[in-house]
Amino acid sequence: MRAMNAATKTYESVPARRVAFLGLGVMGAPMAGHLARAGHEVTVYNRTAAKADAWAKEYGGRAAPTPAQAVAGAGFVFACVGNDDDLRSVVLGEEGAFAGMKPGAIFVDHTTASAAVARELHALAAARGLGFVDAPVSGGQAGAVNGMLTVMCGGDAAAFDAMKPVAMAFSRAVTLVGGSGAGQLAKMVNQICIAGLVQGLSEAIAFGQKAGLDMKQVLEVIGKGAAQSWQMDNRGKTMVDDQFEFGFAVDWMRKDLGLVLDEARRNGARLPVTAVVDQFYGDVQRMGGGRWDTSSLIRRLK
Repeated sequence: MRAMNAATKTYESVPARRVAFLGLGVMGAPMAGHLARAGHEVTVYNRTAAKADAWAKEYGGRAAPTPAQAVAGAGFVFACVGNDDDLRSVVLGEEGAFAGMKPGAIFVDHTTASAAVARELHALAAARGLGFVDAPVSGGQAGAVNGMLTVMCGGDAAAFDAMKPVAMAFSRAVTLVGGSGAGQLAKMVNQICIAGLVQGLSEAIAFGQKAGLDMKQVLEVIGKGAAQSWQMDNRGKTMVDDQFEFGFAVDWMRKDLGLVLDEARRNGARLPVTAVVDQFYGDVQRMGGGRWDTSSLIRRLK
């Protein structure tokens, strides 16, 4: 079978696996789709059963009514749900994934969640003879659709080595960054970086507009220099055009930054800029922009 090659958008040879995917939101549905396209036998579960049925009809996989039934016989179980509580709800209990997984199977969690829940579930998995890898992703909905996600992983090397070739179906890079919880901590670093970058880009564009500059031209020029960033390349022009009905939602970013600030309180890290930008995103929510892209921070400055 084939795993996606990031450079060519084709799938490289990987043995066919029986896998399950739990959670078919804007990220999970296309990720599961890439697994099916790569030739893996995919069974899906979603809290809203109609979404699972529609996915199975489109991709030729199978939908199951509970996580435990979805994972039966699967060697790899992937999940992408909303938060810590959602993750526990699909993993634990008589109908949860752990109850249905066979010994030696590996659970790969793509949810952006806390490092604490990753360590908790890693320990519970180990007690059952299961593998567990926390593997949050970066790249947004477009990355999921295009099979070009960056995956930051925490856990045991053996479980990681086994899951990586399968996860490459929807990824351009899958990297082990440390032990259990390290993937979630790396994703927090990612979100800290993004928060500061988007605020800086917002202020720069708003300043340039007040100064009467053609900001699309200015971004084109400075994008070839030291100010260049993914955010500038992919969000700068839409920020100038005041377009935000797409991308990574402010509500999701606030959830992520809440995890970041909670962890910082535990480990003693000082995050003054991140804390302020989190409050700015709260302002955007109060403006009715909870589902706007994170680049909508600029709306506060107009």
